[in-house]
Amino acid sequence: MLKAIALDDEPLALDVLQSFCDQMDTISLEKTFTKSEDAFKHLKKFPVDLLFLDINMPAISGIDFYKKLPHKTMVIFTTAYSEYAVEGFNVSATDYILKPFTFSRFQQAIEKAAYQHKLQSQDPEQLYLFIRADYSLQKILFSDILFIEGLDDYLKIHIQNKKTIVARMTLKTILEKLPSPEFVRVHRSFIVPVSKIDKVRNKIIHIKDEEIPVSASYETAFYALLNKE
Repeated sequence: MLKAIALDDEPLALDVLQSFCDQMDTISLEKTFTKSEDAFKHLKKFPVDLLFLDINMPAISGIDFYKKLPHKTMVIFTTAYSEYAVEGFNVSATDYILKPFTFSRFQQAIEKAAYQHKLQSQDPEQLYLFIRADYSLQKILFSDILFIEGLDDYLKIHIQNKKTIVARMTLKTILEKLPSPEFVRVHRSFIVPVSKIDKVRNKIIHIKDEEIPVSASYETAFYALLNKE
């Protein structure tokens, strides 16, 4: 179970978070705060897995508060102002939910946090798969995959700082071996890891110097995952 606290200068917003957390078995909202200094003192003594954090607060912005934390904590930003979204993702926020948000949207954010927490608690060297290519089984870390390109019955697995691996396999087959929701199909010919996306513009995903199209048949699910629908 994820341990969490919430900081928001609006008590009603904290009541909503408390109510939503009480309906889920995967998260425990241990405390709520309206004052940033109280939340900061608590976190120094009692670290948590997850922080719900409003961005637009009178004493200090949520972004600046998060940057001051002495230890790494996952954060879900909650705010009524969509213009802060880019700032939120620039500090590697787990998610960003726009007020007023639904329980369904809240659940989606918690699922993402639970998945991230699971990855952080595992040995990174165990997060891999073996692919048969070049007459051998090759080990590929999930964290090294930039994107996967499908060519009929073959795949090109583009890997960070390594040679591209070509394997005889379909996109459907390899997608079943990859962790969800980190890896998502965005086109009949492409799978991408969400963590490697630099930006999305005009239905084009940018990963490093590569541009990957988002097709109409996968568009709705993809943007829902990114909360940009």
